Amino acid sequence: MNVERIKDIIDSMPNLSTALGMEFISTPEVDTCMARMKVDERNRQPFGFLSGGASLALAENVAGVGSSALCPGCACVGIEVSGSHVKAVAEGDTVTAYARLLHQGSTLHVWNVDIKDTAGDLISNVRVTNYVVKQK
Repeated sequence: MNVERIKDIIDSMPNLSTALGMEFISTPEVDTCMARMKVDERNRQPFGFLSGGASLALAENVAGVGSSALCPGCACVGIEVSGSHVKAVAEGDTVTAYARLLHQGSTLHVWNVDIKDTAGDLISNVRVTNYVVKQK
């Protein structure tokens, strides 16, 4: 999935994605996109581990980028995010979110997002539902 157009929009103004250090990545698959995020002072807990909220934000944002890439001219907003965190990640590591489209309807998209550390271990599994709004 080509997300270059969406990356340009994200990089053009301050937002949560840039504040937390997310980097979005195109993939050759039409139903998959990715994002990376270094675990640092922007997205960690006071204890030095990746915040669960930052993981959910990463998942919601990568799914939103994917829906936006599929639906030019539409606003794609998350309406449900549900995740399970299964392993901690220490500051200094990098996590990668692998988002795969499960359902593409005309108004709803459902994504499965696996977040993994640099060793390839599963950190979080997140389901994201996006509402697709046609802009006037």
